[in-house]
Order: sequence, then C-alpha cells, then structure tokens
Amino acid sequence: MLKKIEDIFAVALVALLTVTALVIKIMQDNLHLQVMDADTIVVNIAFVFACVAGLITWRENRALCLANVTEKFPPAAKNVLKLVATFVTSLIITQLFLASFLQIVNPDQFTNTFLFLTEKRCFFFYPLCFLMILVLVFQRAQGWQERAAAIAGTIFGLLTSMSAVTGIIWYLTGNSDMSALYAMADAWNAFCDKTVLLWVVALIALAFSGVPLFVVISGITYVIFSKAGGYIDVLPIEAYSKLADKSIAAIPLFTIAGYVLAQGSAGKRFVELFRALFGWFRGGTVVAAVLVLTFFSTFTGVSGVTILALGSLLAVILTGSGYEKDRAESLITSSGAVGLLFPPSVAIIMYASSNYTVITQFEPGFDVVTLFVGALIPGAIMALSMIVLGIIFDNNKDRPKFSAVQIGKSFVNCVPELLLPVLICVTYFTGFFNLFQVASFAVIYAVALVFLFRRDFDAKSTARVIADSVPVSGGILFIIASAAALSYWMQDANIPENVNAFITTYVKNKYAFLLLMNLALLVVGCLMDIYSAILLVSPLFLYSAASFGIPVVQAGVIFIMNLSIGFLTPPVGMDLFISSYTFKKPVGQVIKGVLPFLIVQLVVLLLITYVPAITTCLIK
Repeated sequence: MLKKIEDIFAVALVALLTVTALVIKIMQDNLHLQVMDADTIVVNIAFVFACVAGLITWRENRALCLANVTEKFPPAAKNVLKLVATFVTSLIITQLFLASFLQIVNPDQFTNTFLFLTEKRCFFFYPLCFLMILVLVFQRAQGWQERAAAIAGTIFGLLTSMSAVTGIIWYLTGNSDMSALYAMADAWNAFCDKTVLLWVVALIALAFSGVPLFVVISGITYVIFSKAGGYIDVLPIEAYSKLADKSIAAIPLFTIAGYVLAQGSAGKRFVELFRALFGWFRGGTVVAAVLVLTFFSTFTGVSGVTILALGSLLAVILTGSGYEKDRAESLITSSGAVGLLFPPSVAIIMYASSNYTVITQFEPGFDVVTLFVGALIPGAIMALSMIVLGIIFDNNKDRPKFSAVQIGKSFVNCVPELLLPVLICVTYFTGFFNLFQVASFAVIYAVALVFLFRRDFDAKSTARVIADSVPVSGGILFIIASAAALSYWMQDANIPENVNAFITTYVKNKYAFLLLMNLALLVVGCLMDIYSAILLVSPLFLYSAASFGIPVVQAGVIFIMNLSIGFLTPPVGMDLFISSYTFKKPVGQVIKGVLPFLIVQLVVLLLITYVPAITTCLIK
C-alpha cells in the first residue's frame, strides 16, 4: 500500500510540476497576470519531487553505483563486505537525517513564504526521505548479523552526529547545558581531522562493492566538514540550493519524457522510418539504429537507459537485416551515449549550470545555448563515425529495394514523434520557452502522444510508465544533491586554483595538457557517473584549460565527450555491465566487441581536442 501511495504521489508531482510551469507562463505572457513567487513555487515543487524520487529510487534498488568488483570474491569475503556496507550505509543515512532535521527545527532556515506556505514545509521531505531510506535498510537486512550491522551503524551515526543533536536539542528546548554532548562532537571532529584520508579511501573502496554513490559521496563530505569543525549544515543547505534550481529541475523532466517515449511505440516508428530511408543501401539499418539511439539518449541523459529500453528491439532489427549478432549488440552498446552531445542533453545542461559562475569569469555572456551549438558538430562527427564503422561491418547483400511509397508512409506515421525535437529546439532557441518550460512541454507532449494520440497505454498504464521512470531521474538527482556540498567545499578550499597551479607548474605545453586531461577524464568517466564528475571534477579542469587558452566551449565539449566514452572504457565502464545484463553475455565478451568502436571514438576525441575550430566554428 505504501509503495502505491509513493508512486501515486510521484506521478502527481510530475503532473503538477509540468503543468504549473506552463500555466504560469500562459498567465504571465498571454493573460498579463503577474504570478507572485512563480519561480519559488516551481523550484519547491521540483525539490519535493527530487526527495520522493530519491526515496523511490532506493526502494527499487536502483541508486547509481559503481561496478561491483566483489562479485567473484569468495562467499565469506562477500558476506563480510555486505555487513560492512550495511553498517556504513546506515551510519551515513543516519548522519544525513539528523543534519537535515536540524534545519527543520532551526527557525532561521528556509523562512521564505509562497502560497501561504514556507520553504521549510517543502524541505521537510528531505529528512523524511532519509528516515524512510533508513527504514528500508532495516527491512532489507537479512539475518541477525546484517540487522545487527544496521543497528550498530545507526547508533554510531547518532554518536557521530552530536553537532546536529546538540543543535536540535537547543532549538527545541533552549537548553545549552550539554557539555558531555559537546565533548563528543569535538572528539568526533578531532578524530576526523586525524583519519580523513583513511575515511576517504575506505569509502571509495566500498563504492566498488556496491554501496550507492550518493552514500559514498555524502559520507566523504560529512567527514570533511566534520574535520573542518562540524559545519555539517552545509550538506542539506547546498543540497536544497542545488535541487531547487530550475535548470537542474529540467533534468528529470527530460529524462521522464525520453523514458515515456522509449516505452511506447516511438522507438519502433523511428526505426521503421529510418529503415525505409536508409535500409535499401549497405549499412542502412546501422544508420537507423545509431540515429534512434542518439535521439533517445539525448532525452534520457543516461545511455544505460537507452540500451535497456531499446537494445533488444534494435538488436532484433539489425540481426533480421543480416547483421551479425555480436556486431549488432556492440554497435548498440557503443552508440548509447552519443546523444549526450545534442540538445536538449541533460549532461550539457548540468555542465553549463553548475559551472556558470566559473565559465562567465572567462567568457562573459555565456549561456547553455552556446555549449549546445558548440557540441553540434562534434556530436555529428561522433554519430557519423559509429555509422561508418557499422557500415564497414555490414556484409549483408540482401537488402530491400528503395521505396518512395514506404518512405512516405513511414514518415507520415512518425510525424508526431519527429515534431517533438523540432518543437523543443525552436521554442527553446528562439526564447519562447526557457529551459524548464521546454522540459515541461516535452513531458506533456510525450505523455499526450503515447496516451491520447497513439494509445500505446491506457490511463493506468501511462501512470505506471511515469512511475517507472522516476527511479531513473531519482538516481541522477540524489547524486547531484550529494555532490553539491562537496563541490562547495572544493570551491571554498580553492581546490580548482590549487590544481591549476600544480598543473601549470609541471605542464608547460598546451597540447601535453590536453592529452593528460583526456587520459584523466577517461579514467574518471569509467569510474564515476557523469553527473558526479560534472559537479566534482569539471571545475578542476576549467581553470587550467582557460590558463592554456583553451576556449570554454571546447573544454566543455571535450569534458562531456570524455565522460561519454568513459561509459565504454574497460574494465568498469558502466555501459559494459548494462550491455552484459541486456544481452545476457559475459562482460569480457562485451569488451571485446566494443573495442573497435571505442578506438574510433578515441580518434574522434583527439580530433575534437586538437582542432578547436570544429567546436567553435558555429559560435558567433
């Protein structure tokens, strides 16, 4: 029953979020009625949705993780690691709950009002989310040992949260006579000061044993701020600041729109159209497959979702056209992230919004449109390279004849689906919609298409598909929230400037720097999800890139392209494991199949890196 309530609430929030943005625009632009606190209303609905989405993501066991390298460990070792993971997870979730609950009782936090509500009422969902996650940790614990580990972690989380506990007690009772608790808080902070490096290494190691990334990043951040004197307030405050941002709120909406389309008949219609257009010549089905994958990964923002949703369908179509099975699956795996370079790529939105302050130091007047334009040609080259290599591997000589009638029929059958990317680009690039409004429009259009026009689903099934899409966006949002405070600390501690000083001291050549940056980012891309990398790693390279005279847009395109290729980079690129799951084949076999495609993508990366005009030629 609780699961059903959570899903209904999530779907209702998606509906409220999408409709509210467009209703406000109509009232203000067409009816000339000023809506007070319009932006505050929208971002707080988005924040509540992020909290609910995060909870559902955990409930469905779909929180983003690094590749689990412990799968082949002996059973005894795996059991020990599972107990440690349960202990650490319950410890960190308890810390996050208390740190965020402190802001609920703090009368000076989140006092802005809108629609007779305060921001605090919306922020209440944040600690509630962590409390519910902690309950789920206990529910999943199997056997007395795992339950004991969860209890121990919770107790230790309480004992190491005395900075929050003392604040909660003081705000609720006014009592400041808590010398023993203050001493415990000081002892924990001193302990973190001595052991911060040990904590960081241990938590990173646990990330490779299946502990969700947001838990690992939050744990590292908590220890760092405890070391600095217990300023744990920064964690929930920065999370709220980041999630209650219209640019960030657009990310889950684009993801939901792409997921809804992928679950309906849109994928099949696109394939039929592109097969009719290109299937009559060698490699025509390859062109169709790459274009379809590019389109859907552009919206979902997570290449793995595209592979999971469309991989089997495209594999059947390719093999049915005479394409070798392993080659077909390798092509699909390798093309899953190409769409991250095309509008409305959520990766580009994330990069531009999170680095906006830094970027405008070097290029005043920069906006996300500039980065979208700069990525167009590199994205086209990357897609074309996958098509060309795919055609080379296509030895089938039995192809259908060119048929203008079939093309026309397929085109008419696909017009509504084709209109969506056109309308998104036109309404956004002309300024008719802002980023959040165009994301809202995309969701409404996608839902109307599959429910009212195509009738792929009835009302209940449509709601079910939207609910199923929530964990996809929730995983992204919780990574963003957890990385926000760590990103804040890095900026506050001048880490980007220090890294830049170190690099420029030892690297004097611009081209050597570009090569080293690519190598480093490939490693980051295969070890870390793209959103964590954007928040935590991109600022480190922006300053150095600017100091070497590399255009900001080129640096951004290189960054995102590296991370998209990192999905394929052995041994732990995320898409390698998703492909293994989708096509039911060993990871080693997947790696062997994608290597030719990976090599070609690396060549394209070097081309984009060392020929800046490819990125900047379309920018005025």
